[in-house]
Amino acid sequence: MDEQNATQATSCVLDEEWVGRVAVVSASGVVDMLTAPQLEQAIRAALDQKPAGLVIDFTNIEFLASAGMGVLVAVHDEVTPDIRFCVVADGPATSRPLKLVGIADLIKLYATRDEALSALSA
Repeated sequence: MDEQNATQATSCVLDEEWVGRVAVVSASGVVDMLTAPQLEQAIRAALDQKPAGLVIDFTNIEFLASAGMGVLVAVHDEVTPDIRFCVVADGPATSRPLKLVGIADLIKLYATRDEALSALSA
């Protein structure tokens, strides 16, 4: 694999959006040991703004490695019960690994962003 393909293979694009007092951090691409620190930094930037809720949207994630799952657990341990927190994950690349390792027992998973936002607004 050449250098350009290696860079593309570990690419993660992050975006922050607000819906009322809920921060939505969306990630697309790959969350692995190289990109997990970027995910953590984006989540912490959102948390610094004191949201009432936090949604991590993994709808467009192609691959989720254990490093990314570790970020989710660390954030969960820090913010709950003060901040409502959930993850949008549906499909073999995201919800399946989160369920297999037991993270879905710890963090609420929703199939869509709308479902997550509705749950945090209730």
